[in-house]
Amino acid sequence: MKVLVTGAAGFIGSKICYLLAERGDEVVGLDNINDYYDVRLKAGRLRELGISTDDQCNIPWHEMQQSSIYGQLRFVRMGIEEKEALDQLFADEHFNKVVNLAAQAGVRYSITNPYAYLTSNLVGFLNILECCRNFPVEHLLYASSSSVYGLNSKAPFSEDDKVDAPVSLYAASKKSNELMAHSYSKLYGIPATGLRFFTVYGPWGRPDMAPMLFASAISQGKPINVFNNGDMIRDFTYIDDIAAGTILCLDQPPVAERCPNGVPMRVYNIGCSNPVKLMDFISEIEGALGKEAEKVMKPMQPGDVYMTNADTTRLETEIGYKPKVRLHEGIGKFIEWYQSDKNPLR
Repeated sequence: MKVLVTGAAGFIGSKICYLLAERGDEVVGLDNINDYYDVRLKAGRLRELGISTDDQCNIPWHEMQQSSIYGQLRFVRMGIEEKEALDQLFADEHFNKVVNLAAQAGVRYSITNPYAYLTSNLVGFLNILECCRNFPVEHLLYASSSSVYGLNSKAPFSEDDKVDAPVSLYAASKKSNELMAHSYSKLYGIPATGLRFFTVYGPWGRPDMAPMLFASAISQGKPINVFNNGDMIRDFTYIDDIAAGTILCLDQPPVAERCPNGVPMRVYNIGCSNPVKLMDFISEIEGALGKEAEKVMKPMQPGDVYMTNADTTRLETEIGYKPKVRLHEGIGKFIEWYQSDKNPLR
C-alpha cells in the first residue's frame, strides 16, 4: 500500500509515517516546514525518520528525499496549497490512500493571523480533495479537531452533537473541512474519514502546547500562565494512542452502504475519554520534574473553551480503538524525552 502523509514533519504526522514505514507500507511524507514554531523540532522529527537535514530544515523544495532508515519512506518539501505541484505528485505516485494532517494549527494564532488558515486549511484542503477526485484513492483520512464543538456545553462530546457555534477561525476551518469532505464523498464516491483530535501530548510535541510550555517554564524556574484560573478540563491523549487509532481508521475506509444517506464518509472523535482538570495535569508534570511550578492565574483567553471531553464510543465500536496510556505513564514518558538529548529545544 502506498500512502501520502501530509504534515509529515508535524507531531502526529511524523509518528504516522514511522508506524506505516515500520509495518512495511510505502510512504511519501509531505510538509512545507513553515516556521509557525521552532523548526528544530521538525528537523529532529524528520531525522528520526531517516531524512537528512540541518536544524533549520534547509531541504530543497519539490525534490524527493530518501530515508536512510526505511527504504520505502521518502519525503518531499511542498505545500498543499501548491495545486500544480500537488497534481503532479499524485499523477506520478498513484497513491492508494491519503492521510491529510497538513494545516495551519493553533486556536490562539488564528485570532491574530486569520489569513494563514484560509490558505492552508481551506484552499489546501480543496486541492487535496481535487487530487483524490482526479487521481482516485481508496481512502482519504483527514484531521479535524475537537475545537469544532465550540460552545457545546453537553459532556462528553458526541459526533451527533451540533457543531455550529465555533469560537475561533481555526475551529470554523476544521468544520468546513468536514463539510467539504462530505460533498466530495457524495459527488465522487471518495471514501473519507475525519478525525476530531482531542488534546495530544507526548515526546516530540508542539512547543506552543501546554505540556511543552509547562515543562519548559518549570524546568527553568519561570512562572507558568494558568488560564481561567486553572478551572479548565482537557481530554489529554498520548501520541501513541492517537497514532495507533489513526492507522486503525486508515485501514477501514467507510463503506457507502453502512453510512448515513449512502455517503462513504465518517467523522470520529479520537481522544482518551478520561478528561482531567488542568491543575491535575500540571501536578503530574511537577511530579515528573520533581519541581513545583510558580503559577500565574489568568482569565480565559479568546478562542479557548472550558472543557474538552471525547465520547469515543463510535470509534471503539466501529473501528476497535482503545487508548492504553494513562496520564501518569504518558507524562513520565514525555518528561523523560524532554530531559533527554533527543529534545532539540531542551
